[in-house]
Amino acid sequence: MIAVDQVSVHAIWLAQDDPKKNTAVLAAKRGNLKLHKKINSIPRKGVILEPLCGKVFGPEDHDLILTRGGAIVGLDCSWVHIESSVEQVMKRTRLQPRMLPLLLAANPVNWGKPGRLTTAEAIATVLFLIGRVEQAHEVLGAFRWGQRFFELNKEPLEAYAAATTSAELIQLQFEFFDLEHLKNGDDGD
Repeated sequence: MIAVDQVSVHAIWLAQDDPKKNTAVLAAKRGNLKLHKKINSIPRKGVILEPLCGKVFGPEDHDLILTRGGAIVGLDCSWVHIESSVEQVMKRTRLQPRMLPLLLAANPVNWGKPGRLTTAEAIATVLFLIGRVEQAHEVLGAFRWGQRFFELNKEPLEAYAAATTSAELIQLQFEFFDLEHLKNGDDGD
């Protein structure tokens, strides 16, 4: 159950993958987030996490969540259908679209792949960045690999959380990841 002092956390579930393995569905069953099957039922104020928008969730966004009552909303869809899913959802919401700074996935499907996070990993990232570390751990607490996400990304998460501007946060990614290498589609193999 979400405590009074916790941030409002939601996910739009587009039902594109197995609900028995879906992190948003499982986190919702544990009471760590509210799952929405209809776009018109999500909160009207806050940020929606979608990886194609080009604007990283940064320190300037924290106030919207922490003091102005905005929600964190994850877009839960298959990576295979990401472009059409983002288009479908974003034309029907006024939430502020934000992507995450680069981190490594700890989930079994995309383990070690930069940026290929599950919805639960994405939501936990934002919670961590705004200083709600305990709530971030709760969101990933249902998964065997949940703690591994924080271990795998310890240094970048701490550096991103300490950044004072989005520009600084974006620049920090270069300290942890070879972005030119990734941009060229080379996965290092």
